[in-house]
Amino acid sequence: MTTANKITILRILLIPVFVVETIYYVETGNEVHRLVAILSFAVTAILDGVDGYIARHYHQISELGKILDPLADKLLLVSAVVVLSFDHAPRLGQIPLWLTGTIIGRDLVILIGFFVVRLTVGNVTVHPRVTGKIATVFQMVAVVWILLRWDFLVSARCLELWVLGAGLFTAASGFLYVWDGMKQLGTHPSSLPSAK
Repeated sequence: MTTANKITILRILLIPVFVVETIYYVETGNEVHRLVAILSFAVTAILDGVDGYIARHYHQISELGKILDPLADKLLLVSAVVVLSFDHAPRLGQIPLWLTGTIIGRDLVILIGFFVVRLTVGNVTVHPRVTGKIATVFQMVAVVWILLRWDFLVSARCLELWVLGAGLFTAASGFLYVWDGMKQLGTHPSSLPSAK
């Protein structure tokens, strides 16, 4: 249990705090709950960089960390997107259901594809794509935009652009992961036609 992994576990433990405080804010309208939700979301996002830095700088990269780190990222974003996909007007804006479906659908396809490639090929080579990183940025900005109520105070049109960008890059990254998986399956000896 390295320091980096302990920080990652802390990130996971902060996710229910974010969800509960967001729900309390929607129910009560008490700004303290919204501020705690924003703070827990921000701390979780910042600690993502901190545990990564510690893991690389102090040579604490571990198999557990390789599982927990992306899991923490996914749990935070999916939790935020699902909570904000419900109609919380007039207190908070809303993530469109089509974006929620796109994000969850892509993650499910990637997860299923991972197991299919693993069972067929024996190992999986994952190539992180810049589209996935951009999609994450768009998703996080959309969530923060709603939590800060900027869609009410600044412009709802800006939120629509972030949501559209999140959807496009999420779908693109999903297609690229599927493409990578198909290539790995296609180059496996058992999937090639046998010579007669």
